[in-house]
Amino acid sequence: MNKRWLAPTGLAATLLIAACGSSAGSGSTTSSAPAASSSALKTTKIGGATVLTNAKGFTLYWFVPDTSTTSKCNGSCATYWPPVKGPTTAVAGVTGKLGTIKRADGSVQATYNGHPLYTYVADGAPGQAKGNGLNLSGGVWHEVTVSGAAGAAPSGSASAGGGGYGY
Repeated sequence: MNKRWLAPTGLAATLLIAACGSSAGSGSTTSSAPAASSSALKTTKIGGATVLTNAKGFTLYWFVPDTSTTSKCNGSCATYWPPVKGPTTAVAGVTGKLGTIKRADGSVQATYNGHPLYTYVADGAPGQAKGNGLNLSGGVWHEVTVSGAAGAAPSGSASAGGGGYGY
């Protein structure tokens, strides 16, 4: 493999992620219907914070530009930040409000305390939070903490801001 191509390819992927646009979804619902166990949300400790994970233990994220009724991560953005399909269920320790929104493509996305939920493709194993604090795809990404606060960005992060909306 020619190593000269690795840096430009990585740079192209980073630029593609940063260039992700937004499309609006619409509608909001709350879910009380039980879902299969593969859709159960759990908690785990990462870097001292108790964060929400999917059934496989992968960290869940929220995107600052989203609203409680609209995902702003669509198209190629959703390739890197896959939306969590809804509805979901919760295991003990997950105390927030679960719900769903309808995405621009018509699919249903899970929400937690009004935040649409995503995973991050760079998290290669359970217990990682490589997307926390990143400023990509038009906004900042935060791990979903059970406490409701935005997860602290890792030291050395090039991200900025916080914001979002209250729990």
